[in-house]
Amino acid sequence: MCVQTGLERFIDAPPQWIEGCRLGLLSNPASVDRDFRHARELINKKFSGQLKALYSPQHGFFAEKQDNMIESEDMIDPELNIPVFSLYGETRIPTKEMFNHVDVLIIDLQDVGTRVYTFIYTMSYCLEAAKKFGKKVLVLDRPNPISGSVVEGNCLSSECKSFIGRFPIPMRHGLTIGELSLLFNNYFGIGCDLEIVQMKDWDRNMYFNDTGLPWIPPSPNLPAITSAMVYPGQVLWEGTNVSEGRGTTQPFEIFGAPYIDTVRVLSDVGGCRQDGAVLRHVVFEPTSNKWKGTLCRGFQIHITDPNKFNPYITSLKLLKSVCYRHKGKFEWKQPPYEYEFERLPIDLILGDREIRHRIEKNDDIDEIARYWQDDLNEFVEISKRFHLYKRKN
Repeated sequence: MCVQTGLERFIDAPPQWIEGCRLGLLSNPASVDRDFRHARELINKKFSGQLKALYSPQHGFFAEKQDNMIESEDMIDPELNIPVFSLYGETRIPTKEMFNHVDVLIIDLQDVGTRVYTFIYTMSYCLEAAKKFGKKVLVLDRPNPISGSVVEGNCLSSECKSFIGRFPIPMRHGLTIGELSLLFNNYFGIGCDLEIVQMKDWDRNMYFNDTGLPWIPPSPNLPAITSAMVYPGQVLWEGTNVSEGRGTTQPFEIFGAPYIDTVRVLSDVGGCRQDGAVLRHVVFEPTSNKWKGTLCRGFQIHITDPNKFNPYITSLKLLKSVCYRHKGKFEWKQPPYEYEFERLPIDLILGDREIRHRIEKNDDIDEIARYWQDDLNEFVEISKRFHLYKRKN
């Protein structure tokens, strides 16, 4: 079965009200149909002369920027000769001048199902700007690549709000980007004029490999669907001096540092076989980023059963072991991180300072997880109100 995305359904049967509207498009290279045709090409062809402006999230319109806090500039699209406004540059919040070009903002972004991915907050700022400046937003929905039937982790605490966390959602949220837009807009009170073009034939149990759609990296360091599947846990290493695999061909799938004793770590986490995954010892030298050109020892996570694999819990257990076993060598990364210059990056990523404190005390991870379970259960019930798709089996 091949899922039909919101983009494809929009092109096949656009709403009548869009005729004559000036259109803007927030997208990046992953905004394609099943034949690899980009949204801007399809929309420009379908609505000749109506596409007036483009907008880009983190990593740039062409996803050319490799790392965090590498800004992209405004430019002119070389094919359509219309402005491309960066929403990860001088500002992350759309200005009135940016929105003066359009009546309707179309959003077509591939989310990765994880709280700390900035695309969903760029979308939220666009919803707020649309409300403020009297514009309509049309979200073209896409699959949650790590399924819509699983939620995992603690919800964001108010003290850890940042550009990688604006709303109290869990690390693995289990929603599509269209469903998230409804949650942000209707539950958290943004209140803009919002419409969703739903997918066809997607159900909540699907992982991206089940959709029949091509995987285009939404950002440079998520080159494969496996990268996205481990990301809800492996992103934690960004808040440490352990390499999360940037500067290798398998970012987030592999991690390590020169000082890691892999034998001790395996003994702490119960061996190489984890629920739904296997930890394989690796040695690597990053070509950029942390430990550039230095021999690192660590692991690659091989997913054997995505339905049993819990990325957040798995990486928390690994993080706790590395922190405990390597005192004096292991360090929390210092600011800045995603435009935060005072708070620790790990607190922003974890979304709750208490979890870091408990890791430092070497508390049991399963016990820590019980600490957040009530909030997670509440989120599950709230999020069900905004489900657009069913779980078929």
